[in-house]
Amino acid sequence: MLRHTLSRRSFLASAASTTAAACGAAYAVAAANTAAPAASPASAEQGGQRLPVAQLQKWEALQYGMFIHYGLATFAQNEFPSGKEPATLYAPDRLDVDQWVSVARDAGMKYIVLTAKHVAGHCLWPSKHTDYTVANSTDKTNVVEKLCQACEKRGVLPGLYYNSSDNRDRFGSRMLFDEGVKSWGEMSNIPKPSERLKPVTPFTSSLYQTFMTAQITELLTQFGPIAEMWIDMPGILGPGYRTFLYQEMARLQPQTVIMMNSGGSDFSENRAWPSDLVSMERHVPSSGFSKWRTIRGKRCYMPGEVCDPIGKHWFWVAGDAPRSDETLVNLFNSCRKGGANLLLNVPADKHGLIPEESVQALMRLRKNAGI
Repeated sequence: MLRHTLSRRSFLASAASTTAAACGAAYAVAAANTAAPAASPASAEQGGQRLPVAQLQKWEALQYGMFIHYGLATFAQNEFPSGKEPATLYAPDRLDVDQWVSVARDAGMKYIVLTAKHVAGHCLWPSKHTDYTVANSTDKTNVVEKLCQACEKRGVLPGLYYNSSDNRDRFGSRMLFDEGVKSWGEMSNIPKPSERLKPVTPFTSSLYQTFMTAQITELLTQFGPIAEMWIDMPGILGPGYRTFLYQEMARLQPQTVIMMNSGGSDFSENRAWPSDLVSMERHVPSSGFSKWRTIRGKRCYMPGEVCDPIGKHWFWVAGDAPRSDETLVNLFNSCRKGGANLLLNVPADKHGLIPEESVQALMRLRKNAGI
């Protein structure tokens, strides 16, 4: 049974070396029964990335994690709520975060990434920087805290997801789902002269960036060691603030692995650098996937992570059953063959539970894939 050497309270005043020791021990426990990835021909090369190759390979050795999309969108039955919905719409009647973590552990998963804040802007922890949180919802459980505590008890590593686009607390920003925004591909581009007075290119204001930094700081200083920070839609932040945010997260928790999601199968330096990982959203690694890539004149070792839902949708939707056993086994095996971790999304329902049909699908997957 995993026991971090840090208490939740003492973590706030801990030195970086203590955090590193705690995270290192947690990785060792979580990956104890998982084979390490095969060494690459360039394994002796250290690269120009922030984290040592050896530490990134420890993360790779985890192989398999659970993504949990859960929050106000679950109750709105809309992946991208407007942010105008009342906080009381979030109203689980049987919330059981321990069940989530137990299911992940029993399914052979080594880590969990929870959507602490998605596009709606509603927070699953009582952030001091907005009133749109569980503190003002029908169920006031601090879900992030419960997740980290449950992970600690069960030897699973906790990770947190934060969406850069916020439909509630905007601070003058033009968010990705605003009317008139051309496309996500425009996120990090300078608008053409003819478009500069049009609502085409999304952006975040300096006030929003200060707000986001404050919330990320809460997540990385209040809940103990976080194995992975998952930042979605980072292109809207622009390269300057995105670089600052990456460095600030690394300062707060030097051992955390940071994902800036570029979406799809190809890493976009323009939308997602700096990042420790390459995201592959709903894509499996191609035969030519290389963990080594040259970025700004430096060779960097960047492992891949496939994120894909167990059904069709990211958030729970009534009637969205798990895909076939064969499909899920093929997905897992394709990730292993391609050398990428699989972050399989298994959403909790309106009760606050992982549905039984998803639980059984995961247990069959563990048996069929020999996890």
